[in-house]
Amino acid sequence: MNKLLITGFEPFNGHLLNPSQLLVQNLPDQYGNFALIKGVLPVQHALAPERLLTLLNDHHPDAVLAFGLASSRSKISLERVAINLMDYRIPDNTGVTITNQPIDPSGPAAYFSTLPLETLSTALNKAGLPTEISLSAGAYLCNQVFYTLMHAITIQQSNIPAGFIHLPALPEQSAPSPEAVPAMPLDMLLSAAHLIIDILSQTRAT
Repeated sequence: MNKLLITGFEPFNGHLLNPSQLLVQNLPDQYGNFALIKGVLPVQHALAPERLLTLLNDHHPDAVLAFGLASSRSKISLERVAINLMDYRIPDNTGVTITNQPIDPSGPAAYFSTLPLETLSTALNKAGLPTEISLSAGAYLCNQVFYTLMHAITIQQSNIPAGFIHLPALPEQSAPSPEAVPAMPLDMLLSAAHLIIDILSQTRAT
């Protein structure tokens, strides 16, 4: 059976919940022809990439889906590019702020996702799950983990589908704010994850 690594993040920046964490925790241990390896990453500049690399090295997955929260977005965002930059607009959960620093001084400027973004976007939107392809994952920990992931599989010469997906806030996170963008309930996020895994299963099968 193929192994799929799925990661999310713990809550941060005053949020009591993180939909990426709840998504990971509510997915089954097996779906389709994938055994799911699930991890929740700390929102800490050093520990998050370290934890990701440990999961990669321990399990040697056949595909990787990394999820995170983008509370200002109203759609599921399939990230196209990871950039070699840390430029935190807010501190991490230990209070660390980093400005205009490379993730890896010897690494390339950017990596592209190896997920089938167009196929995923078309299928998700057709299923009534609002989705966009986003050029930038920002320069916070989500991007740092995305870059670390793509750098690691490139070094390992692992030709596997891997990438980062930003999720909107949950309704219970955005309801108190009169300026809240449309949120997405957990059951819709789980449906999106199931469809993404189905498509990856077909990709690996061919």
